Amino acid sequence: MPSTARTVRAQAPAVKVLPEPEGLPEPLPEPAVGDLRLENVLAALSDPLRLLIVRKLLLESEQFDHTCGWFGLDRPKSSLTHHFKALREAGVTRQRQYGLERRSQVRVTDLNARFPGLLDLVAAWTPPDGT
Repeated sequence: MPSTARTVRAQAPAVKVLPEPEGLPEPLPEPAVGDLRLENVLAALSDPLRLLIVRKLLLESEQFDHTCGWFGLDRPKSSLTHHFKALREAGVTRQRQYGLERRSQVRVTDLNARFPGLLDLVAAWTPPDGT
């Protein structure tokens, strides 16, 4: 008897999208929605730390946007600055300046409009142990 293989697709965890509060500072420079390029987004997400940052924002956000300290990453500040800048310049995250700190959020609506399903894949990704 021939065997039939069924593909069971796991459901991606629910992505949190919190409402935008009033009176936010203007975002730092970022590509417009129409200028988002898949190769730039994928390049930014190809780094495991950046992928982890985006996944954490998607699934664990406690407020509208977060400082780099919220992530609890044991990395030098200069390294984190580089990673957050790469995500912003690729159009994956939006950053706003609040005094001396920058806060980040994922551009969920923009990315879903340009690349449907991409953020579901990020949310469903399982980080390796020790990350």
